Amino acid sequence: MASSPFFSRRKPRLLVVTPNKGHLALLARRLGEEGYAIAAAADGAGALGELHRAAVDLVLAELVMTPMSGPELTRAIRGHAAFANLPIMLLAGRAEPAPAVRAYAAGADDVMLKPFHFELLVARVERRLAAARQLASLQADKEALDARAALKAIEIGELKDRMVRLEAERWRVGA
Repeated sequence: MASSPFFSRRKPRLLVVTPNKGHLALLARRLGEEGYAIAAAADGAGALGELHRAAVDLVLAELVMTPMSGPELTRAIRGHAAFANLPIMLLAGRAEPAPAVRAYAAGADDVMLKPFHFELLVARVERRLAAARQLASLQADKEALDARAALKAIEIGELKDRMVRLEAERWRVGA
């Protein structure tokens, strides 16, 4: 099981999930040309397996898939604590709002309607990756602050104990 190490120097790894082999090949080629490492899965089960095999920085999946839809895949990913903040973008083939609303309700970060300009997809992927890096940085800062606060609490406890001992000694000597 691997979650995304957002600060590594490797190129971002995108997991592309679509049952359409032609669409998968096109996305993999074009995104690869943009400098992304690509992992691929034909369905939700394959995507979940790939998430546990190697670090992924963003999931790009079809909204409509079988047997597991994009929103179902999103809920499954969000159900794993290690992947709770992994950016998820879904591609929708319809202009109807209901599927996109279901995707957002399931926890998707973005929904793009087809057809789309590839440059727009890349821009949105970059924005999601940047937001994920910022979140990871904030979480690391919070953990560091929590550790410092715990150390200070221990120090305060030790100082209280010392003060109690000194106060007891003062009363014993003064009595």
